Amino acid sequence: MAAASDSPRTDPRSTDDLPTHVAIIMDGNGRWAKERGLPRRAGHQAGTENIRRIIEFLGDRGVPYLTLYAFSTENWRRPRAEVNTLMRLLGNVIKREIRELHERGARLLHLGSLDRLPSRLRQQVLDAVELTKDNRRITVAVAFDYGGRAEIVDAVRRIVAAGLPPEGINEDSFGSYLYTAGLPDPDLIIRTAGEMRLSNFLIWQAAYAEYYSTPIYWPDFGPEEMEKALEAYSRRERRFGGVTTKS
Repeated sequence: MAAASDSPRTDPRSTDDLPTHVAIIMDGNGRWAKERGLPRRAGHQAGTENIRRIIEFLGDRGVPYLTLYAFSTENWRRPRAEVNTLMRLLGNVIKREIRELHERGARLLHLGSLDRLPSRLRQQVLDAVELTKDNRRITVAVAFDYGGRAEIVDAVRRIVAAGLPPEGINEDSFGSYLYTAGLPDPDLIIRTAGEMRLSNFLIWQAAYAEYYSTPIYWPDFGPEEMEKALEAYSRRERRFGGVTTKS
């Protein structure tokens, strides 16, 4: 996978304080719909339509990595009709958007398991990943049927299956068995809709991430709100357990 430096920063403003990797918990679609007297599926539809403008905005700002939390391992507990809607929406988004995203230089990755997805959707995901694999403007990782604990358990199983000796296991080697192998850890994790928890998202990788919570529901979290999050991040002092060097 490409290093962050492979993605050019195109925005003319200073990029020194930009995060390399932004991860977003896209929350509030259902509440957005409820407040408008609409069915939940309308909220999910509005949420998917917001994805492209955020990808385009971050690509223009020069952020090389974006991860979107689209469907968790726990989301299978939702009503079957809603789960089917989410599956259908992912397929529609891939069909509708992938060609333009490819032309704009976006590389698509999948984080999580593909085993429980419908076979047609699974193939759509694989085809999209293959089509965009050489793009470098922005890498978009979609966490779909993803859970942080499941990722860690799966990594342990693969380490055992590989016969890695205990002395060969450290943070770097362990990270190479995660779904995010080759990606930098997120610098900034954004959660929309006002919640203040990770919800099993990137729990290994988020060790030193900065958090940003906003009451704005995901369908309304457009470029202006994203810019506010980036500005807030730029004011953070990241010490990674050390002490400040600023006077």
